[in-house]
Amino acid sequence: MGQGAETFLNSFNRVEKWLREQLNNSSNIGFSEMVRRLARKKGSQVGTVEEDLLQMAQLRNAIVHERISQEFIIAEPNEWAVNRMVEIEQLLVSPAKVLPRFSKKVTGFETNISIKEILAIVVRKRYSQFPIYKKGIFQGLITVHGIGFWFAMESEKGEIYIEGRKASELLEINRNKINYHFVNGETTIFEAQELFSNQPWLEAILITRNADPNGNLLGIIRPKDLYKILEKE
Repeated sequence: MGQGAETFLNSFNRVEKWLREQLNNSSNIGFSEMVRRLARKKGSQVGTVEEDLLQMAQLRNAIVHERISQEFIIAEPNEWAVNRMVEIEQLLVSPAKVLPRFSKKVTGFETNISIKEILAIVVRKRYSQFPIYKKGIFQGLITVHGIGFWFAMESEKGEIYIEGRKASELLEINRNKINYHFVNGETTIFEAQELFSNQPWLEAILITRNADPNGNLLGIIRPKDLYKILEKE
């Protein structure tokens, strides 16, 4: 057996074992049926590689069942098939997590910070997200988008005055539209992508140890951060 076929089969077998584990180690379901069942499951990444997996199953059967002898096989997978099988294994069995990929220092701010100071930070440090706390308790997320909307609303009342006005006012515009979501570091990048896809108002994913809103922030993901990485890959 060639090295390519051996690599392919080893990777395929690990994926098959993983699929079976997702279905509670059911022993009476074939590979293709496992793929189809999991592909229909909401939030499962199997659906993104369903067709490739079904084709890989055919190639695997050709390698295993149509070999002339233990040492000689009729179907030898090409380089693309081998690499694709390994990629799928990585995607399903060992998916990339949000940590450490999106690990970064994230600054929190108190509700009594002035709007004037927030604007100065936007200019000075180019921050676009402001997690807001009140004595360690998370209150909400102020974003540049939200600030712009607040100014638009205020302009309809006449001249805008920001002197003495606090961040707590900016939070009010998002009370009925939650623009954040907390996750822990074990969340997969695929799951983060799904959150942005399924929550139209979501502007940032905040990472804490146990997805605790009041825990220390370990990282933050904006839509553009996620899609930059996905585009590169």
